[in-house]
Amino acid sequence: MKKQKLRIATRRSKLAMVQTYWVKEQLEKNIPDIEVSIEAMATQGDKILDVALAKIGDKGLFTKELEAQMLLDKADIAVHSLKDLPTKLPEGLILGCITERENPSDAIVVNEKNKEFKLDTLPAGSIVGTSSLRRLAQLRFNYPNLKFKDIRGNVLTRLEKLDEGEFDCIILATAGLKRLGFSERIHQEIPSEISLHAVGQGALGIECKANDEDILNIINVLNHQSTSKCCLAERAFLRELEGGCQVPIGVKSSIQKDSISLTGMVASIDGKTLIKDNSIGSLNEPEKIGIDLARKLIDQGADKILAEIFKEFREK
Repeated sequence: MKKQKLRIATRRSKLAMVQTYWVKEQLEKNIPDIEVSIEAMATQGDKILDVALAKIGDKGLFTKELEAQMLLDKADIAVHSLKDLPTKLPEGLILGCITERENPSDAIVVNEKNKEFKLDTLPAGSIVGTSSLRRLAQLRFNYPNLKFKDIRGNVLTRLEKLDEGEFDCIILATAGLKRLGFSERIHQEIPSEISLHAVGQGALGIECKANDEDILNIINVLNHQSTSKCCLAERAFLRELEGGCQVPIGVKSSIQKDSISLTGMVASIDGKTLIKDNSIGSLNEPEKIGIDLARKLIDQGADKILAEIFKEFREK
């Protein structure tokens, strides 16, 4: 019998390739008569490495080129780190599948000379590297004695900069470090009380054409129901706030019986203002939970914080 062919578009980064090969292997394991090929490419976010992410825009920074391949019928699906996928997708494309989530926390990675320190005990003035405004704002709020410096590049590049002494520690996603085989570099997982994670962090999102029922049926074997419910609530929260991946918005979600509990926060970049709240609702209405929580935060001034941030971006 002729094998069905499926083409995956992905970024060329080491982490993206590891994640995409995992999807390929899982599909081939679960669907014996499928043949999966991979088309890797560089996205805008991969090419611009000398400018902070927040300054070059974030809507589709790591996804547009992959989406174009699907719309041109040169790929059937695209595999993304879900946290990089905008909440509003191009017409004709949908988020068809969300895989089981790896640990969504942020992690502290230190160099040799700082191994005796935890986040709470880093000396005043220690240089912390991060490219995320979400991490930056929360850590500034909790640790105003530390200094923060932007860091770009893939995980290997960032680790090299850390080990060369440019930073005292850097913040990376626990999931990315684990998937790349760097679990031993995780010095400390940051508690959610200190740093809520990014929307969708730790999960993979598989994007495809909205009208391709065959492909939707194929990738459904990788859909993880509880992860999907939580991430849909998180993405609705972000979408209602009209925020991108490069704004200080963080979340934490969990399932208790037939309910989802969603905590969310919005902070100013200087870390001086941080608004946090929680919403609980039915497992069957995840997006309503996210929308309700966003409106709670808007009532507390989140929209004013975000408007000020967007104004600052436009003026730069």
